[in-house]
Amino acid sequence: MNDISEPQMAVTSQARSRHATKATGRPAQDWLSVGLPLGVGALFLLGWHFGVRFSGSDLFPTPLEVALGILELAQRGLLLKYIVASLFRVSWGFALAVLIGVPAGLLLGWYARAFQAFNPLLQIFRPISPIAWIPLAILWFGVTDRAPIFLIFLASVFPISISAIAAVQNMQPVYLRAARNFGLSRSELFRQVILRASLPQIITGVRIALGVAWLVVVAAEMIAVNSGLGYLIIDARNAGKRYDLVVAGMVMIGLIGLVLDLLVRQLEKFDEVRWGYANRR
Repeated sequence: MNDISEPQMAVTSQARSRHATKATGRPAQDWLSVGLPLGVGALFLLGWHFGVRFSGSDLFPTPLEVALGILELAQRGLLLKYIVASLFRVSWGFALAVLIGVPAGLLLGWYARAFQAFNPLLQIFRPISPIAWIPLAILWFGVTDRAPIFLIFLASVFPISISAIAAVQNMQPVYLRAARNFGLSRSELFRQVILRASLPQIITGVRIALGVAWLVVVAAEMIAVNSGLGYLIIDARNAGKRYDLVVAGMVMIGLIGLVLDLLVRQLEKFDEVRWGYANRR
Protein backbone atom coordinates (compact mmCIF):
# COMPACT_ATOMS: atom_id res chain seq x y z
CA MET A 1 0.00 0.00 0.00
CA ASN A 2 1.42 3.37 -1.00
CA ASP A 3 1.89 5.93 1.76
CA ILE A 4 0.64 9.45 1.19
CA SER A 5 2.72 12.20 2.68
CA GLU A 6 1.18 14.90 4.85
CA PRO A 7 1.77 17.70 2.28
CA GLN A 8 -0.02 15.64 -0.38
CA MET A 9 -2.93 15.03 1.99
CA ALA A 10 -3.11 18.76 2.73
CA VAL A 11 -3.19 19.64 -0.98
CA THR A 12 -5.89 17.05 -1.62
CA SER A 13 -7.93 18.35 1.30
CA GLN A 14 -7.67 21.95 0.03
CA ALA A 15 -8.72 20.90 -3.48
CA ARG A 16 -11.77 19.08 -2.10
CA SER A 17 -12.62 22.08 0.03
CA ARG A 18 -12.49 24.42 -2.98
CA HIS A 19 -14.63 22.01 -4.99
CA ALA A 20 -17.19 21.83 -2.18
CA THR A 21 -17.22 25.62 -1.90
CA LYS A 22 -17.89 26.01 -5.62
CA ALA A 23 -20.58 23.33 -5.53
CA THR A 24 -22.38 24.94 -2.60
CA GLY A 25 -21.74 28.51 -3.78
CA ARG A 26 -23.45 28.14 -7.13
CA PRO A 27 -26.97 27.47 -5.77
CA ALA A 28 -26.53 30.40 -3.40
CA GLN A 29 -25.58 32.66 -6.32
CA ASP A 30 -28.55 31.39 -8.34
CA TRP A 31 -30.88 32.13 -5.42
CA LEU A 32 -29.46 35.61 -4.99
CA SER A 33 -29.87 36.38 -8.70
CA VAL A 34 -33.60 35.74 -8.30
CA GLY A 35 -34.16 36.76 -4.69
CA LEU A 36 -32.50 40.18 -4.83
CA PRO A 37 -34.60 41.55 -7.73
CA LEU A 38 -37.78 40.13 -6.20
CA GLY A 39 -36.94 41.71 -2.85
CA VAL A 40 -36.28 45.10 -4.41
CA GLY A 41 -39.51 44.80 -6.43
CA ALA A 42 -41.50 43.97 -3.29
CA LEU A 43 -40.05 46.97 -1.45
CA PHE A 44 -40.89 49.19 -4.43
CA LEU A 45 -44.52 47.99 -4.46
CA LEU A 46 -44.85 48.54 -0.70
CA GLY A 47 -43.39 52.02 -1.01
CA TRP A 48 -45.73 52.76 -3.90
CA HIS A 49 -48.79 51.52 -1.96
CA PHE A 50 -48.08 53.40 1.25
CA GLY A 51 -46.96 56.49 -0.66
CA VAL A 52 -50.38 56.70 -2.34
CA ARG A 53 -52.19 56.02 0.93
CA PHE A 54 -50.28 58.63 2.92
CA SER A 55 -50.64 61.24 0.18
CA GLY A 56 -54.42 60.91 0.26
CA SER A 57 -54.58 61.16 -3.55
CA ASP A 58 -57.66 59.79 -5.27
CA LEU A 59 -56.19 60.08 -8.76
CA PHE A 60 -52.98 58.07 -8.63
CA PRO A 61 -53.75 54.33 -8.37
CA THR A 62 -52.32 51.79 -5.96
CA PRO A 63 -50.53 48.64 -7.21
CA LEU A 64 -53.68 46.60 -6.59
CA GLU A 65 -55.79 48.98 -8.65
CA VAL A 66 -53.26 48.79 -11.48
CA ALA A 67 -53.31 44.99 -11.33
CA LEU A 68 -57.11 45.07 -11.54
CA GLY A 69 -56.81 47.42 -14.53
CA ILE A 70 -54.50 44.97 -16.30
CA LEU A 71 -56.99 42.18 -15.57
CA GLU A 72 -59.82 44.31 -16.98
CA LEU A 73 -57.87 44.94 -20.18
CA ALA A 74 -57.12 41.23 -20.52
CA GLN A 75 -60.79 40.30 -20.04
CA ARG A 76 -61.85 42.83 -22.68
CA GLY A 77 -59.30 41.38 -25.12
CA LEU A 78 -57.47 44.69 -25.47
CA LEU A 79 -54.25 43.89 -23.61
CA LEU A 80 -52.99 41.20 -25.97
CA LYS A 81 -54.16 43.19 -29.00
CA TYR A 82 -52.22 46.29 -27.99
CA ILE A 83 -49.10 44.34 -26.97
CA VAL A 84 -49.03 42.52 -30.31
CA ALA A 85 -49.48 45.79 -32.21
CA SER A 86 -46.56 47.46 -30.40
CA LEU A 87 -44.29 44.43 -30.74
CA PHE A 88 -45.11 44.17 -34.46
CA ARG A 89 -43.97 47.75 -35.08
CA VAL A 90 -40.85 47.42 -32.94
CA SER A 91 -39.89 44.13 -34.58
CA TRP A 92 -40.02 45.53 -38.11
CA GLY A 93 -38.38 48.86 -37.38
CA PHE A 94 -35.66 47.38 -35.18
CA ALA A 95 -34.91 44.51 -37.57
CA LEU A 96 -34.46 46.95 -40.45
CA ALA A 97 -32.15 49.06 -38.27
CA VAL A 98 -29.98 46.04 -37.43
CA LEU A 99 -29.84 44.81 -41.02
CA ILE A 100 -28.72 48.24 -42.26
CA GLY A 101 -26.91 49.68 -39.24
CA VAL A 102 -24.50 46.83 -38.48
CA PRO A 103 -23.07 46.36 -42.02
CA ALA A 104 -22.95 50.13 -42.57
CA GLY A 105 -21.17 50.69 -39.27
CA LEU A 106 -18.63 47.95 -39.95
CA LEU A 107 -17.84 49.32 -43.40
CA LEU A 108 -17.56 52.92 -42.22
CA GLY A 109 -15.32 51.86 -39.37
CA TRP A 110 -13.07 49.78 -41.61
CA TYR A 111 -12.74 52.14 -44.59
CA ALA A 112 -11.31 55.48 -43.45
CA ARG A 113 -12.32 57.35 -46.62
CA ALA A 114 -15.91 56.21 -46.32
CA PHE A 115 -15.95 57.32 -42.69
CA GLN A 116 -14.61 60.75 -43.60
CA ALA A 117 -17.24 61.12 -46.32
CA PHE A 118 -20.33 60.00 -44.40
CA ASN A 119 -19.53 60.79 -40.76
CA PRO A 120 -20.57 64.50 -40.98
CA LEU A 121 -23.95 63.52 -42.42
CA LEU A 122 -24.32 60.84 -39.76
CA GLN A 123 -23.57 63.31 -36.98
CA ILE A 124 -26.09 65.80 -38.40
CA PHE A 125 -28.99 63.35 -38.42
CA ARG A 126 -28.09 61.49 -35.23
CA PRO A 127 -29.00 64.25 -32.71
CA ILE A 128 -32.41 64.89 -34.28
CA SER A 129 -35.03 63.39 -31.98
CA PRO A 130 -37.24 60.75 -33.64
CA ILE A 131 -40.21 62.60 -32.13
CA ALA A 132 -39.36 65.57 -34.35
CA TRP A 133 -39.90 63.30 -37.38
CA ILE A 134 -43.51 62.48 -36.41
CA PRO A 135 -45.17 65.22 -38.55
CA LEU A 136 -43.13 64.18 -41.59
CA ALA A 137 -43.80 60.49 -40.93
CA ILE A 138 -47.54 61.13 -40.87
CA LEU A 139 -47.25 63.27 -44.03
CA TRP A 140 -45.33 60.54 -45.89
CA PHE A 141 -47.01 57.38 -44.58
CA GLY A 142 -50.32 58.55 -43.11
CA VAL A 143 -51.85 57.11 -39.94
CA THR A 144 -50.61 53.58 -40.67
CA ASP A 145 -48.11 51.14 -39.19
CA ARG A 146 -45.44 52.39 -41.57
CA ALA A 147 -45.16 55.71 -39.73
CA PRO A 148 -44.10 54.26 -36.32
CA ILE A 149 -41.94 51.64 -38.07
CA PHE A 150 -40.09 54.46 -39.82
CA LEU A 151 -39.65 56.33 -36.51
CA ILE A 152 -38.37 53.20 -34.75
CA PHE A 153 -35.92 52.61 -37.57
CA LEU A 154 -34.56 56.15 -37.24
CA ALA A 155 -34.28 55.83 -33.47
CA SER A 156 -32.41 52.51 -33.68
CA VAL A 157 -30.15 52.73 -36.70
CA PHE A 158 -27.88 55.50 -35.40
CA PRO A 159 -26.92 53.90 -32.04
CA ILE A 160 -26.31 50.59 -33.81
CA SER A 161 -24.17 52.18 -36.53
CA ILE A 162 -22.15 54.26 -34.07
CA SER A 163 -21.44 51.23 -31.88
CA ALA A 164 -20.29 49.21 -34.90
CA ILE A 165 -18.04 52.04 -36.09
CA ALA A 166 -16.50 52.44 -32.64
CA ALA A 167 -16.01 48.69 -32.31
CA VAL A 168 -13.93 48.55 -35.50
CA GLN A 169 -11.97 51.73 -34.90
CA ASN A 170 -11.11 50.82 -31.30
CA MET A 171 -10.02 47.30 -32.12
CA GLN A 172 -6.68 46.23 -30.65
CA PRO A 173 -3.97 46.24 -33.35
CA VAL A 174 -2.62 42.92 -32.12
CA TYR A 175 -5.62 41.16 -33.66
CA LEU A 176 -4.86 42.62 -37.08
CA ARG A 177 -1.12 41.88 -36.88
CA ALA A 178 -1.79 38.28 -35.86
CA ALA A 179 -4.27 37.82 -38.70
CA ARG A 180 -1.87 39.25 -41.28
CA ASN A 181 0.89 36.96 -40.02
CA PHE A 182 -1.36 34.01 -40.88
CA GLY A 183 -1.77 35.36 -44.42
CA LEU A 184 -5.51 36.03 -44.32
CA SER A 185 -6.97 37.78 -47.31
CA ARG A 186 -8.78 41.09 -46.88
CA SER A 187 -12.22 39.47 -47.03
CA GLU A 188 -11.20 36.71 -44.61
CA LEU A 189 -9.70 39.32 -42.29
CA PHE A 190 -12.94 41.27 -42.28
CA ARG A 191 -15.15 38.20 -41.78
CA GLN A 192 -13.09 36.19 -39.30
CA VAL A 193 -11.37 38.94 -37.28
CA ILE A 194 -13.07 42.32 -37.66
CA LEU A 195 -16.62 41.04 -37.32
CA ARG A 196 -15.95 38.68 -34.42
CA ALA A 197 -13.83 41.18 -32.49
CA SER A 198 -16.58 43.79 -32.89
CA LEU A 199 -19.51 41.64 -31.76
CA PRO A 200 -19.39 42.40 -28.00
CA GLN A 201 -19.57 46.15 -28.53
CA ILE A 202 -22.18 45.76 -31.27
CA ILE A 203 -24.38 43.73 -28.91
CA THR A 204 -24.13 46.55 -26.36
CA GLY A 205 -25.22 49.04 -29.02
CA VAL A 206 -28.11 46.78 -30.00
CA ARG A 207 -29.31 46.65 -26.37
CA ILE A 208 -29.23 50.43 -26.12
CA ALA A 209 -30.99 50.82 -29.48
CA LEU A 210 -33.72 48.36 -28.48
CA GLY A 211 -34.50 50.41 -25.36
CA VAL A 212 -34.68 53.57 -27.46
CA ALA A 213 -36.92 51.82 -30.00
CA TRP A 214 -39.34 50.77 -27.26
CA LEU A 215 -39.47 54.36 -26.02
CA VAL A 216 -40.16 55.74 -29.48
CA VAL A 217 -42.94 53.30 -30.35
CA VAL A 218 -44.90 54.48 -27.30
CA ALA A 219 -44.52 58.13 -28.28
CA ALA A 220 -45.39 57.40 -31.91
CA GLU A 221 -48.50 55.41 -30.96
CA MET A 222 -49.78 58.35 -28.93
CA ILE A 223 -49.92 60.45 -32.09
CA ALA A 224 -49.55 58.50 -35.31
CA VAL A 225 -51.78 55.41 -34.88
CA ASN A 226 -54.88 54.23 -33.02
CA SER A 227 -53.59 51.01 -31.43
CA GLY A 228 -50.74 49.81 -29.24
CA LEU A 229 -49.67 50.46 -25.66
CA GLY A 230 -48.92 54.12 -26.34
CA TYR A 231 -52.41 54.61 -27.72
CA LEU A 232 -53.79 52.80 -24.67
CA ILE A 233 -52.17 55.32 -22.33
CA ILE A 234 -53.38 58.42 -24.12
CA ASP A 235 -56.85 56.95 -24.75
CA ALA A 236 -57.30 55.93 -21.10
CA ARG A 237 -56.29 59.41 -20.01
CA ASN A 238 -58.70 61.14 -22.39
CA ALA A 239 -61.64 58.74 -21.98
CA GLY A 240 -62.72 59.27 -18.39
CA LYS A 241 -59.27 59.85 -16.90
CA ARG A 242 -58.73 56.15 -16.15
CA TYR A 243 -55.36 56.59 -14.50
CA ASP A 244 -55.33 52.97 -13.35
CA LEU A 245 -55.26 51.97 -17.04
CA VAL A 246 -52.67 54.67 -17.77
CA VAL A 247 -50.31 53.21 -15.17
CA ALA A 248 -51.25 49.69 -16.29
CA GLY A 249 -49.99 50.56 -19.78
CA MET A 250 -46.81 51.99 -18.28
CA VAL A 251 -46.26 48.81 -16.24
CA MET A 252 -46.73 46.61 -19.30
CA ILE A 253 -44.28 48.75 -21.26
CA GLY A 254 -41.68 48.34 -18.50
CA LEU A 255 -42.19 44.59 -18.16
CA ILE A 256 -41.98 43.99 -21.90
CA GLY A 257 -38.87 46.18 -22.06
CA LEU A 258 -37.29 44.00 -19.36
CA VAL A 259 -38.13 40.81 -21.27
CA LEU A 260 -36.73 42.22 -24.52
CA ASP A 261 -33.48 43.21 -22.80
CA LEU A 262 -33.15 39.74 -21.27
CA LEU A 263 -33.66 38.16 -24.68
CA VAL A 264 -30.95 40.32 -26.26
CA ARG A 265 -28.59 39.52 -23.38
CA GLN A 266 -28.86 35.84 -24.30
CA LEU A 267 -26.66 36.69 -27.28
CA GLU A 268 -23.82 37.34 -24.82
CA LYS A 269 -23.71 33.62 -24.00
CA PHE A 270 -22.45 32.63 -27.44
CA ASP A 271 -18.76 31.81 -27.57
CA GLU A 272 -18.19 34.38 -30.32
CA VAL A 273 -19.41 37.12 -27.97
CA ARG A 274 -18.80 35.87 -24.43
CA TRP A 275 -15.04 36.46 -24.55
CA GLY A 276 -15.62 40.23 -24.60
CA TYR A 277 -17.41 40.34 -21.23
CA ALA A 278 -15.77 40.08 -17.84
CA ASN A 279 -17.06 37.44 -15.42
CA ARG A 280 -18.45 39.17 -12.33
CA ARG A 281 -19.57 37.64 -9.06
